[in-house]
Amino acid sequence: MASISWFCGVHVRPTLCNFTPSQAEKGPSLLKSLELHKTNSCLLSSMEEGCGVNRRQLLLHAAVAVPAFVVPNALALSDVSEDVRVYTDDENKFKIEIPQGWQVGNGESNGFKSITAFYPTEVSNSNVSVAITGLGPDFTRMESFGKVDEFAQTLVSGLDRSWQRPPGVAAKLIDSRSSNGIYYIEYWLQNPGESRRYLYSAIGMASNGWYNRLYTVTGQFVEEETDKYASKIQKVVASFRFI
Repeated sequence: MASISWFCGVHVRPTLCNFTPSQAEKGPSLLKSLELHKTNSCLLSSMEEGCGVNRRQLLLHAAVAVPAFVVPNALALSDVSEDVRVYTDDENKFKIEIPQGWQVGNGESNGFKSITAFYPTEVSNSNVSVAITGLGPDFTRMESFGKVDEFAQTLVSGLDRSWQRPPGVAAKLIDSRSSNGIYYIEYWLQNPGESRRYLYSAIGMASNGWYNRLYTVTGQFVEEETDKYASKIQKVVASFRFI
């Protein structure tokens, strides 16, 4: 089973989360990754417990926190072509196109309303996830977080630790743009001695009728899997739509 996320090492004290892997997924590699991503997925809830959380912190940790392994979900899928099928989440009001044969799963965390992951059947470090978090009443549109270029720069600079001694994770912004109320951000992350990871994020906001929610769609692939997965990951992220 493939790992569903990697985190660059921003140090925030986590709270407890509840991720439940399926019985078939149990094993040493699962347990190791599960512990790592429990920490990652709980970053938002621990930030919210503090007294100084702000808009940039909220987006920063929502953008990089997704589950490691998730419970398989075979529902809400429909074929579009021989290569693509559509996953529709009627409850959370979004749809996204994924490659035929990719797995779908859901995770649970105290810090998120919903987490859905999409990943290849073969062992891979490439995947796409959709994390949904609740927002306060002062968050009414994406511009509440600032303009896209400002936000993107803040996101990436907040992840970068290459200036530390010894150096930590390196992060570099590649591109950022806004379209139809969604922020699109492309950047890479690299821990010392590890492969570079390229990330594509689409971040948008929608109401469920009671309050606004933040949707963070993050696709990632490692450098050695560029030829195999880069185009697929980009297309999946770009296909995200509210319904």
